Amino acid sequence: MSKIALITDSTSDVDIEMIKKYDLKVLPLRIIYKDREYIDRVTITPKEVYDNFEIEIPTTSLPSMKDMEDLYLKLEEEGYTHAIAIVISSGLSGTFNTLRLVSLNHPSIETCVFDSKSLTIGEAAIVEECGEMILSKKSFDEIVTALPEIQNRITVYYAVDTLKYLIKGGRIGKVAGTIGEILNIKPIISINKDGVYYTYAKPKGKKMAISKLVDIAREALQKSPCKIWVMHGGAYEEVKRFSSMISALPNITKLSFGEISPVAGVHTGPGLLGIIIVTESISIN
Repeated sequence: MSKIALITDSTSDVDIEMIKKYDLKVLPLRIIYKDREYIDRVTITPKEVYDNFEIEIPTTSLPSMKDMEDLYLKLEEEGYTHAIAIVISSGLSGTFNTLRLVSLNHPSIETCVFDSKSLTIGEAAIVEECGEMILSKKSFDEIVTALPEIQNRITVYYAVDTLKYLIKGGRIGKVAGTIGEILNIKPIISINKDGVYYTYAKPKGKKMAISKLVDIAREALQKSPCKIWVMHGGAYEEVKRFSSMISALPNITKLSFGEISPVAGVHTGPGLLGIIIVTESISIN
């Protein structure tokens, strides 16, 4: 009889409820300061990282190979026959390739390492639907076959409050970024089909950026019922108002909330607001 493990990494921002419900195995990324290192969401919280940004902006690293090896050894001990790993976009992290290499060392567990081509709650949305299929006793092959269709129903949009962190991380040119800061541009960032960041829109000012995010959600909901996740990165007060604006929209089948991992927040800075849109499946299964 098959026993399927569901694996993800800490950038998926899955909450405690999801971890318990689907018995998730979460591989934590690392938050690295000059004189110390933390385990994402284990030995440091997102708020602690954001609150410390004015003092030091840390770097990040993917889960260690030892963590991955230890996980597979534990899965073997617990009698797992299969594993499905939903991980951060390979265009943004080396987690996908590293975990795939480690899985090859454990042939007793048939593994699918799936490139979410997303991050944060966009990744978690795939994890959630995969977890539901496991609970429904779908087979490993059925679930693996369904993953691309789930992925295609998910879009990610977030508004960055400042460009200085994207400039520092090399994700935007210094000249273009400086001009954008002067013009008070608050870009709406999305992720393309290759799992790489791109600029979706360039509204001026935070108010216009929030309005654009609401418009994006409204347009999607006019086409089809959707699940919506509202997310933020260190925007503890702003997210309350933003959430109320999104919740007033019709055709939302489920509204959830999340705080993005500082592993992603290191590159976007505090003040981020975003939405994850999951178009409901038309399948009757």
